[in-house]
Amino acid sequence: MLGKRRRLAILAEGSFTPLEGKTAVGVLRYCPDEVAAVIDSTRAGRTAEACVGLGGAVPVVGDLAGAAAHGADSLLIGIAPQGGELPAAWRVMVRAAIERGWDVLSGLHSFLADDPELAALAGARGVDLLDVRRPPARRPVAAARAAGVEALVVLTVGSDCNVGKMTAALELRRELQERGVRAAFVATGQTGIFVADHGVAVDAVPADFVAGIVEEMVIEAARGADVVVVEGQGALRHPGYSGVTLALLHGSAPAALLLCHHFGREAIRAPRHRAGAAPVPARPPAGEPVIPPLPEIVREYEQAAAWVRPARVIGIALNTLGLEESAAHEAVAAAARGTGLAASDPVRFGAGPLADALLGHLEARRRHATAS
Repeated sequence: MLGKRRRLAILAEGSFTPLEGKTAVGVLRYCPDEVAAVIDSTRAGRTAEACVGLGGAVPVVGDLAGAAAHGADSLLIGIAPQGGELPAAWRVMVRAAIERGWDVLSGLHSFLADDPELAALAGARGVDLLDVRRPPARRPVAAARAAGVEALVVLTVGSDCNVGKMTAALELRRELQERGVRAAFVATGQTGIFVADHGVAVDAVPADFVAGIVEEMVIEAARGADVVVVEGQGALRHPGYSGVTLALLHGSAPAALLLCHHFGREAIRAPRHRAGAAPVPARPPAGEPVIPPLPEIVREYEQAAAWVRPARVIGIALNTLGLEESAAHEAVAAAARGTGLAASDPVRFGAGPLADALLGHLEARRRHATAS
């Protein structure tokens, strides 16, 4: 990861849950061989599987010494808190990791390498502070150039934040690659960058240039690919994060969209309600932005995409976390019936139906190009 093989201690103190430990969960799912242990003293003694439903026997330990006993040699910040600051209580552990000679990998908005104390200590110990959210210096302006690539570009979009857009993108790419399709992944958030070893965290880029950065990444990824799967961010209806969603939509100029939704979620998880919020509220709190029915969300995304380039939603990636197996199957079937689109929970049931729909779209696109 990020230049060399690592044995990671993932720091998720007090937050190692499927929703709070988003970065930890993503790295465990897609880079399990590089994880030595997870640090969360409130859950020490358990396994990753017991805490978040994946990661197998990866141990959860209470401190750095426990992680070191399992072979850890680097520390990765495993959460993505609002505001992106290093929790004050974690600073001691980051210092201790540096003193052990461990590199520290961070996706926070506050850059560890810009902290005078931590940077001086890292320099003295000869270790690296790797801030993957640091934006590139270049500032391109988008001009819909990604619409001209030969590859089929598909963007994951969501009914809300934290519904599984990165996971759906990676599961779709994996399914396509297993079928022999040349599929590339464009990482646009810190967890995706850890998994893919490349990309740009677009929420750290000045607003005017997000679409341009995405456009550049899509054009580069399309070289040698039949399909480019772009990791989505935010949601059109989110009061805080809709801007990055629209920039991704127009910068990537996709021909296809994959709509991601957490089954049962009825309200946007706005910042004032995120802390301690139930994963699936029974009903939207007063004043909370409501998530409309899936067919309405489909229409909204297709309309917004068409302002730059027409795109069609080709499927629904449903997050059924928390449902029993039979209920999850019924939820997927209901999403398919309600929208008339392919649907699946790509983690539980595989991305096969979504890949089928996408490849059908790709074939129709090729036939149209040949006919014209």
